[in-house]
Amino acid sequence: MTISTKATSPRATAASAPPHLAIVLLSLAIGGFAIGTTEFASMSLLPFFAADLGIDEPTAGHAISAYALGVVLGAPLIAVLGARFARRTQLLTLMAVFAVGNALTALAPGFGWMIAARFLSGLPHGAYFGIAALVAASLVSQHRRSQAIGQVMLGLTGATIIGVPLANLIGQAVGWRASFGLVSLLALLTVLLCALFAPRDQAGRSDPLRELGALKSGRVWITLAIGAIGFGGMFAVYTYLATTLIEVTKVSPSVIPLFLAIFGIGATLGNLIVPRFADRALMPTAGIILLFSAAALLVFPLAAGNPWLLAADVFAIGAGVSLGAILQTRLMDVAGDAQALAAALNHSAFNTANALGPFLGGVAIREGFGWTSTGPVGAALALAGFLIWIVAWRDARAAVVSSAGNDATLRGKATAPPLAPDDRTCSDSRRDRVA
Repeated sequence: MTISTKATSPRATAASAPPHLAIVLLSLAIGGFAIGTTEFASMSLLPFFAADLGIDEPTAGHAISAYALGVVLGAPLIAVLGARFARRTQLLTLMAVFAVGNALTALAPGFGWMIAARFLSGLPHGAYFGIAALVAASLVSQHRRSQAIGQVMLGLTGATIIGVPLANLIGQAVGWRASFGLVSLLALLTVLLCALFAPRDQAGRSDPLRELGALKSGRVWITLAIGAIGFGGMFAVYTYLATTLIEVTKVSPSVIPLFLAIFGIGATLGNLIVPRFADRALMPTAGIILLFSAAALLVFPLAAGNPWLLAADVFAIGAGVSLGAILQTRLMDVAGDAQALAAALNHSAFNTANALGPFLGGVAIREGFGWTSTGPVGAALALAGFLIWIVAWRDARAAVVSSAGNDATLRGKATAPPLAPDDRTCSDSRRDRVA
C-alpha cells in the first residue's frame, strides 16, 4: 500500500490550516455588530428621520416593520437558494447586500425609498447569522458549539452596549443618515475580514429540496416556536422601556442610554456564560433560562419605581438573550441535512417575537393597565415558551432513551458468546459426514 505524499505534505497542510479561531469569530461578530446596530438603533433614530422626511412617528414605524419583514422572509428564502454555494461565498455576498441596503437608507430621498431600502437591509440578516453560526460550530469540537455560537452573537449584544448609543449620538450630532452610513461601513469591513480570514470551504453539497426538508420536522417547528413565543417577553419590555423610565421611574431622558447599555451588558455576559452550561446540558439550560426570564419580567412592575432595582432587573432581562445561541445549537441537532435553513429560521423566529411582544405589550397599555404591564405580558410569553419547551424536552429525552436502547441491542449482538466447544465439535463432525 502506498501513502499519498499530497496528503502528508507540510506545504499542503499549512495551506489548508484555518486561521486562528479567535480571528474568525471576531470577523463574524463584527457583522453581527453591524446588524445589531442598525436593528436596534432604528428605534432610537425614528423621531429624527420622521421629522426629516415629513411624516409622523407612527408612520415612520413602518420602516422598522419593513426591516423585520425582510428578516422573516429573507432568512428561509436565502438559505434555500444558497444551499449549493460555499458558506464563505454566502457570508461575503450577504454582507455586501447588507452594506448596499444601509447605504441606500442613508441616501433615501423619500419615505417610500427608505421603506424599500430597509426591506433590502433586512433580507440578509437571518441568513447571515445562520451561516455564521454554522461556520463557528464547524471550527470547534462538538461539546463547544454553543460557546462558539455565543461568541458570534456577542456582536449582536455588543451593539446594544456600544453601537446603538453611538449611532444615536451621531444621529443627534450629525444626522440620522450618518448613522446608517456608519453601519454600511461596518458591513464593508466585515466583507474584508471574512474575505481574509473566513475558512475556505467547498460549494454546498445540499440542494433546495433537501433544505426544505427541515420544514417537515416537528422538532424543528417546536424549537422555532420556543423562540418565537418565549423571546417575545423580552421585546415586550424593551420596546417600551424608554417611556417607562420617563413616565414611571421619573428619570431624565439623558439617563435612558445608560439603562439600554445595562441591558446590553446583561445580554453580552449571558452569551459568554450561559452557553458553557448549554454545552453540557443543552435542553435543561434552555428551560432554566425561560423560567429565569419569566421571573425577571414578572418583577419588572415592582422594580420600575426604583432606578437601582430597575437597573438590576433590566440586566437580568438582558441575560435572557442567551436563549438564542442555545436554540441555534438545538436546531443544528434536529435539522438533519437542512442545516442552513434551520439556522436561518432561528432568526425569523427571533423577529417574529420582535413583532409579537411589542404588539401584546401595546395592547395591554392601550387597555389602561399602565406602562409596567409589559412585564406580566412578557412573563406570560416566557412561560408559554416554557410550556412548549416541555414538549421539546420530553421528545429529546425519549430520543435519548431510544438511542440508548438501540446501542445496547447492537452491543449485545456484537458481544454474543462464541459457540461452545461441543457445538463446534458437533458442527465439525457434521461437515465431515457430509464430505
